Amino acid sequence: MNWVTLGKTGITVNKNGFGALPIQRVSLDAASALLKKAYKSGINFFDTARFYTDSEEKIGFALSSVRNKIYIASKTMAANADELRKQLDTSLNLLKTDYIDIYQLHNPGFCPKPGDGTGLYEALLEAKDKGMIRHIGITSHRLAVAVEAAESGLYETIQFPFSYLATDGEVRLVKLCRERDIGFIAMKALSGGLITNAAAAYAYIARYDNVLPIWGIQKEEELDQFISYINEPPVYNEDISRIIEKDRKMLGGEFCRGCGYCMPCPSDIDIPISARMSLMIRRAPVSVYLNDEWQEKMKRIDDCFDCGSCKSKCPYGLDIPRLLKENLEDYRQFI
Repeated sequence: MNWVTLGKTGITVNKNGFGALPIQRVSLDAASALLKKAYKSGINFFDTARFYTDSEEKIGFALSSVRNKIYIASKTMAANADELRKQLDTSLNLLKTDYIDIYQLHNPGFCPKPGDGTGLYEALLEAKDKGMIRHIGITSHRLAVAVEAAESGLYETIQFPFSYLATDGEVRLVKLCRERDIGFIAMKALSGGLITNAAAAYAYIARYDNVLPIWGIQKEEELDQFISYINEPPVYNEDISRIIEKDRKMLGGEFCRGCGYCMPCPSDIDIPISARMSLMIRRAPVSVYLNDEWQEKMKRIDDCFDCGSCKSKCPYGLDIPRLLKENLEDYRQFI
């Protein structure tokens, strides 16, 4: 069984984290069944957020009876200290616990520090002193912010997108966290659905002993796949290496990661899928994206008036309006 220790936190967990964003989309009973099965199968790290609607409530409902045997990470998008305190109180209440193991600032546009005027870091220290949280973390989709957080020495964990499509800069961030004894939590280990070979994704990340991947899980068959890796972890070999190199050639470079921070769109365009449709239609069954529903959604790109809202909010600096138009043209040719 593979384990990973999250840096100076000392938290040691199975190298299979449960990403609880997708359980927003299923019923309370279905989510509870998934969470309980994950715990009983050996998964003991659960990542959620106040922003994930009822995700915290579902974790509290399903796992409060085993609270002392699991680790919970949650997040706040608060902009100031008062808002952070309120959101933390709400999270604790919904999770049915009196402490959160890792409390993370959720994708701020900068690296919060003491004395920066927001009061965010001071509020985190206050909550830690009171025992309401045990460790302070940050999540980001911006490489510069994540690097600054790692170099600051203020954060015990950093959550950042990491997969075998990672850039050299992102790999350096992982190594920097290892050098600084900072726990690294990898989101988007399947690159928002673009990576379809979970075994290859797991085997690649397993090469980094300081990285904990959190897999977004919504269906039992998805959970079963990652459970199977607990006792029989995929091994990085020549076959997996070839799969990864093929995907890097196809998917590397400028592409939408599907993080969703560009939303909502004034023209009601589903940007996280539409901006990478060229890749999705070649990696999913034809029926998924070539149906009437998606043809209608893709037509909305014609209504884009280039307001710049999505472009200004993209943490990867992508020219989203251009990507949308290119994907629409390719989509129509593909049909």
